[in-house]
Amino acid sequence: MKPAHPRVALVLDLQWPYKRHSEIFVGIQRYAVERGWETIIDEFAHDTLRRKQTAAHRYHGVIARANLSLARTALARSLPVVNVWPSSPARNLLPAVVPDSRVSGRLAAEHLLARGFRTFATLTSPKNVDNELEVREFAEVVRQAGFDCRSAYIPQDYSGSVANWRKTEHMTVRAMNQWTPPIGVYVGQEVCGRLLVQLCQQRGWKVPGDVAIVAGKNQEILCEQPRPSLTSIEIGYDRIGYAAAELLDRLMDGEAPPAEPIRIVPQGVVVRESTDFFAVDDAVVAAALAFIASHSHRRIGPDDVARAVNQETRTLHNYFRKTLNRPIAAEIRRVRIERAKRELTQSDRGLAGIARDCGFGNIQRLYEVFRREVGLGPREYREQRQVKRGS
Repeated sequence: MKPAHPRVALVLDLQWPYKRHSEIFVGIQRYAVERGWETIIDEFAHDTLRRKQTAAHRYHGVIARANLSLARTALARSLPVVNVWPSSPARNLLPAVVPDSRVSGRLAAEHLLARGFRTFATLTSPKNVDNELEVREFAEVVRQAGFDCRSAYIPQDYSGSVANWRKTEHMTVRAMNQWTPPIGVYVGQEVCGRLLVQLCQQRGWKVPGDVAIVAGKNQEILCEQPRPSLTSIEIGYDRIGYAAAELLDRLMDGEAPPAEPIRIVPQGVVVRESTDFFAVDDAVVAAALAFIASHSHRRIGPDDVARAVNQETRTLHNYFRKTLNRPIAAEIRRVRIERAKRELTQSDRGLAGIARDCGFGNIQRLYEVFRREVGLGPREYREQRQVKRGS
C-alpha cells in the first residue's frame, strides 16, 4: 500500500541545461508539493535499488529518463516507474509520458505553409524518436497540401567530437545543395538551427527571405540570440512532469499501466525572426499579408486590407485565391486564431480580453470562430495545452 508521503526517485539528467530536463523536474515538484511526496534526485537509482534498503529509505516509485538497467531492476522488484524519455531504450518496457511529436511536426508544417512556402526540407537525427515522428507528420502535412519535402539526417551526437561536428557541417551543406530557395525548413535541434543560419549566411542566403527556419523545442537561450532569432515549438515540458507524477501516483495506488504512452500536446509555435517572411511572388499579396499580420487585432475586413494596398477588394480576392488558394477573410481568421492560441497557452488572461485583443470583439464570437476552425472551444484548448498550476 502506498504510504501517506511516498518517497519518489527522480532520474532526469539534471546536469544538462535543457528544458526537457529542468522543466520536467519543475512539473514533478509542483505535483509532489501538492501531494506531500518526498522526492530524491538519484541519477543512479538502478544501483540504489540493488542495495538493501530499510523501510524508511525505500523508494515507492520512480520518474526517469529511463535506461534499460533501471527498467529491468525496477520491474524485477515490481516498482512503478514512469519514463519521460521518448527515445529511451526501455520505452517498450515502461509506461511513459512524452510530447506528442506528431503535433509538433504538424504545427511546424502548417506554420511554414501559412507563410506561403511551397518548397520544404527537414534536418533531423535518425536515432531520435521525437524527430522521426515529427518528420513523418511534417512531410505528410506538406504532401497533403500538394508539395514535396526533402528529408536529410545529421548525427545526433554532433558536438561529441571535432569529427562529429565537421560531419554535421558537411551533411548539412550536402542537404543545402539540393535546396532551391525560397524554402521552409524544420530542424530538430536548436544548435543545428544556429548552424544552418551560419551556413546560409556563408552562401549569401537570407534568413528568412531565402530559408525560413523552425528549430527545436524553444530553448530560449539558443532561440533568442544571436539574430535572427529562431522560431520554435514550445512543448511546455513542465506539463509532462506534472502528468508523469499523476500517472505514477495512480500506479503506486495499484492501477494498471496504460497500454500506450500518454502524449502531451505542444503549446504551440513561438514565432520569431527566422520565419518572419511571406514567401509569395506577388508583391501585392505580400503587402496584404504583412498588413493583416500587423492589424489583425483590430476590427478589419477584406475592404480594409484592399484599401491598405491600393486595390479593389474583388481584385485582391482574386490575387489571394490564385496565390494562396484562400480568400482574404480566411487569412484574417487564421492569423487571429493563431494569436488567440498563443494567448491561451502562454498567458492567464481572461477570455474577454483575448477576444478583444485578437480582433474577435467578444467572447461569443471567439467561441464561435475558434470551435469551428479548431474543433474545440478556447477554454478546452487552454486546458489541454496550458501548464498546470499548483493551488
